[in-house]
Amino acid sequence: MARVDVIAQGIVEAHEQMDIRLPLVIRLAGTNVDEGKRILAESEIKFVEATDFYDAARKAVEAAEGGSK
Repeated sequence: MARVDVIAQGIVEAHEQMDIRLPLVIRLAGTNVDEGKRILAESEIKFVEATDFYDAARKAVEAAEGGSK
């Protein structure tokens, strides 16, 4: 299982180095998921949480289209 807290910290660090303008679509599953969610919630990253890969794909398309759906 993935350590979600480590992944979340990596997302925060990468986001600081990149010019990302759209919200990230993130699916969190694994060990320490609550800590990962806390790390992301306390960051300034705009993100949308997805429940599964289909949901993530749908939300990524919506974000790319400007949330019009």
